[in-house]
Amino acid sequence: MNSYRKELRFETKQRRELSFIPTTFEEARRRGWDELDVIFVSGDAYIDHPAFGVPLLARWLESHGFRVGIIAQPDWRSKEPFMVLGRPRLFFAVSAGAMDSMVAHYTPARKLRHDDAYTPGNRHGARPNRATIVYTTRLKEAFKDVPVVIGGIEASLRRFAHYDYWENRVRRSILFDAKADLLIYGMAELALLAVAERIRSGERLSEIRDVRGTACHCSDCGDASYVEIGSYEEISASKEKFAEAFRVAYLQQNPWSAKIVVQKHGNRLLVCNPPALPLSEAEMDSVYALPFEKSPHPLYTETIPAWEQIKTSITTHRGCFGGCAFCAINMHQGKTIQSRSNRSILAEIKILASKQWFRGSISDIGGPTANMFGLSCSNRDAMKKCQRESCIFPAICDNLLTDDKQATTLLQSARSVAGVKHTAVSSGVRYDLLERQPAYFSELIGHQVSGLLKIAPEHLVDHVTKIMRKPGKSSFEKFLTRFRDESDRLGKRQYIVPYLISGHPGCTLSDMLDLALMLKKIGIKIEQVQDFTPTPGTIATCMFYSGIDPMTGKQVYTATSDREKGLQKSLLLWHLPTERIKVMEALKESGRENDSGLLIGGRSKAVANKNIKTSTKKAR
Repeated sequence: MNSYRKELRFETKQRRELSFIPTTFEEARRRGWDELDVIFVSGDAYIDHPAFGVPLLARWLESHGFRVGIIAQPDWRSKEPFMVLGRPRLFFAVSAGAMDSMVAHYTPARKLRHDDAYTPGNRHGARPNRATIVYTTRLKEAFKDVPVVIGGIEASLRRFAHYDYWENRVRRSILFDAKADLLIYGMAELALLAVAERIRSGERLSEIRDVRGTACHCSDCGDASYVEIGSYEEISASKEKFAEAFRVAYLQQNPWSAKIVVQKHGNRLLVCNPPALPLSEAEMDSVYALPFEKSPHPLYTETIPAWEQIKTSITTHRGCFGGCAFCAINMHQGKTIQSRSNRSILAEIKILASKQWFRGSISDIGGPTANMFGLSCSNRDAMKKCQRESCIFPAICDNLLTDDKQATTLLQSARSVAGVKHTAVSSGVRYDLLERQPAYFSELIGHQVSGLLKIAPEHLVDHVTKIMRKPGKSSFEKFLTRFRDESDRLGKRQYIVPYLISGHPGCTLSDMLDLALMLKKIGIKIEQVQDFTPTPGTIATCMFYSGIDPMTGKQVYTATSDREKGLQKSLLLWHLPTERIKVMEALKESGRENDSGLLIGGRSKAVANKNIKTSTKKAR
């Protein structure tokens, strides 16, 4: 009997493995394959869920007739782990994972992290620093003649010469450092499929130089129209030229009007084609209708925190038109909102509700900014020429359609799906946009807040929020009053979780003290603060390195030392005894010791008279 049960469990495991993308040659053989077309190499564990880029793209190519496999978190110390699926017929596709590997490994203070949410058991060390470069090197060692295509957020945001915070210098395009054959940036479905189909039809990868959403190294651009930015050598030597190069490249993100961007690296030329066109609603629906298992591969026996966090979440759209200075979405997903249909989203919710492990609660229905779902530009001619950084800053564009009917209807329908007991919007929302979305606001506060609502003021001092491209104090206070009044009217005890950043370009110690005093006055305490991390591809990182706002040309003060950044962070944690010494040090250094009584000498009226829930800010 025991032998029979073991055999039955083994057969069940084998059948389940067949529903996943192959990770071993044996799994590929059970599908009847003796060779793969494309092999993905990822710095993340293999979780077959559309929130993870490599599984999504693997499913996408699979749906178009390609035989694909995934090597997840290979041991990079030798070439053998990269050979487990053999030699692909077309190419290897490499990604560091859902995060830049340096961000995944180090804190904003450059201290080594001891965990990794994308690894079984939450263990650190399953991927190397600069994973894209290391993986490509190993693949070239194992298969010298097989092309390597790099992509994912690490490659996407490092496609041009860029400032690297961890080395505190300008690095070359990752395409040259990795010695890869092609770089695909952005969300990649259209570009990757185009490249794969052209190679399958007989073209060599070295001949494919005109696909949108790709970057390559060439000897020239032929007759194509292009703009040239400062060379790697020039921007390494001049911060002014660095800022100007960033500005020019940043303004070539509109997929309808962008030109090819060219950057010299010595005697070689980086050629970055215009971004891929946004996916249509039908294309978005087809991507999310792919047969995802929505769970980790059966080979894993330990919990993977990243899956636990997103396994009951639903992605409604891509893109964000907020244009925040510290955010890289514009350089990766773009500012055009690409929404799924309500029908597609509700179908996914029904599938989710049928999973054995589903317990009735959907943790999130949203995207980069939840209340941008279904929104678009009303003037297509203007949209195709637009170079605004943001559709809502410094004011909401007259061409932006802000109707909330589709989003409100979706949330209402989701609550009615059989097997669903509770839904929530856990993605951040833009509260300045909510002023034009009364129905969505009512649905959100009445049914979609699990006690805590995430919003991102980031700061409340107006000249700092202006640099951040965020709404200021007045807009935040207006929303907070509206939120509290509506919660009181409904008889609900609900609180906001404000995302706040310390050490952002433009912010001084005195500014951070002003923010701390404002928060105390309105009755909000926080326990965690996001220390600004200068990640590649953002306006704020350009400011941090160059001291210049690249879009205005103005000088910007920046706290660059770990000490000052730490003091700024401590000021927002003034109420914690462990931060008291640093708070006093910050007060002295800013010349505002007389304000110590206001900050730590007593409780404000707002704090004394309100039952305040401590807000928590998780690092992004």
